[in-house]
Amino acid sequence: MRRRARKGPAARYDVVWEPAVPVPGADGDALLTDHYAPVTSEPCPTVLLRAPYIRTGLPFDYLYGTLLAEQGFHVLLQSSRGAGGSGGEFHTWRNEAPDGQAAVEWIRKQEWFTGELYTLGPSYTAYTQSALAADPPPEWRGAITQVALFDPHSFFWQGGTFNLERSLVGGLGLFSGATSLWTNVKAIARLQRHLKRALTEVPLLESYQTVYRGRRPEFEHWLTTPDADEDYWRGASGIAAISAAEVPVSLSTGWHDIVTEQVLEVYTRRRAAGLPVDLLIGPWTHTSALGEGWAEMFGQTLRHLRGEAPAQPVRIHVGGAGEWRDLPGWPPASTSRELHLGAEGSTTFRYDPRDPTPSIGGALQSPTQGTHDNAKLEARADVILFSTEPLTDAVEVIGAVHAEFDATTTAASGDLFARLCDVDPTGRSINVCDGLARISGGRTVVRMGSTAHRFRPGHRIRLLVAGGAHPRYLRNYGTGEPPGPATRLVPTETTVQHTSVLVLPVV
Repeated sequence: MRRRARKGPAARYDVVWEPAVPVPGADGDALLTDHYAPVTSEPCPTVLLRAPYIRTGLPFDYLYGTLLAEQGFHVLLQSSRGAGGSGGEFHTWRNEAPDGQAAVEWIRKQEWFTGELYTLGPSYTAYTQSALAADPPPEWRGAITQVALFDPHSFFWQGGTFNLERSLVGGLGLFSGATSLWTNVKAIARLQRHLKRALTEVPLLESYQTVYRGRRPEFEHWLTTPDADEDYWRGASGIAAISAAEVPVSLSTGWHDIVTEQVLEVYTRRRAAGLPVDLLIGPWTHTSALGEGWAEMFGQTLRHLRGEAPAQPVRIHVGGAGEWRDLPGWPPASTSRELHLGAEGSTTFRYDPRDPTPSIGGALQSPTQGTHDNAKLEARADVILFSTEPLTDAVEVIGAVHAEFDATTTAASGDLFARLCDVDPTGRSINVCDGLARISGGRTVVRMGSTAHRFRPGHRIRLLVAGGAHPRYLRNYGTGEPPGPATRLVPTETTVQHTSVLVLPVV
């Protein structure tokens, strides 16, 4: 029996924990499931979470199992097929829809089931919810998705470039088959020991294996299938299904989350369709949302499970102002403001894939994730900066930011990384949002994601431009060859015309 946790709202019930319950998957393989039950004879709704890593101990057993069961919910944490001791073989996405339906079928037969089923969880756990939405069970009462992955292809190839860091780190969670927190700790230690080699040696199809102690066909599929229309990805995206689900859907993310744009796409689609949806965006990364963001996220979770509507459907944190704001919808009305890099002329910089521009700050899963001082990055010779004069009035930017570049490169292939920064009167430059795109024959548009940020009087708005952000995005080899087997690295001279513009949604 588990007693009241030390954090969170006051416990209403003691909790009984039944670990590793064998629940039949779609083909009969046992999918191990932990059951957290409140000690009461009262009827209590059920909350289901499914993912490869959901049963590996802290923080999931505490944040989801114990805390929710204390509030009067039966909570099921189920390890996906081929993970956490569950039978069968793991696949990035293909098994989640049938195995999710099998889990619901088992739940229906339990004497404690009241007919009220909710789904919940972060990251890949949100993907399993979108898989269930392809054929919604009648008992489903709501989906609570946090820092939500809905489209695997977009996760690995956001911006049209292989997102190397999130693929290696994400693969660690998916492939480790972890059955305990200690197993995860050992896998992370191995990643740290071998990461440098995986990031620097070529070909990548060989060097990545040092992280996983051998080949992982799934990782190779991600790396070698860049086109979302290829057979491997057919049926993978859950965006359409979760966007059309008639049950209420709760969304939460962070401004420096690795899946923010997927979350916003689902919100936009559901709002356009008139379906129930609410949105929470904090000053968080993919991982810090479960730490510093937990109070806000857990409050949102309890409101949904108890059927309580939020005061406003959208709640966002405004950076620079340090305040929360409740809105009737996203994005708020704004005016598009273009900031030109200059009246005439151009700037050229050299990008060398042997010494690639590093990724510091932003949507990462490494220690440099989130908001950072960009001094070290801005001091590099392969980075160029464009800044306004100190502002006389505050400028509030809320919505999607992008830049349009007139740019050319001397190599067969080149990238442009663009970052919006807030420079305070002391010269400290803080990243706000960013993105990357491959240089095209015409004007290159770099979509820099969405933000909510106030630039205070006396501050400057800065656009940082580089040829990459490695290893967040795989360095461009300059050859145009498929990145997996490629071994040649060609430097490039990139020229940015000052006719290029930064486009801001100003409220």
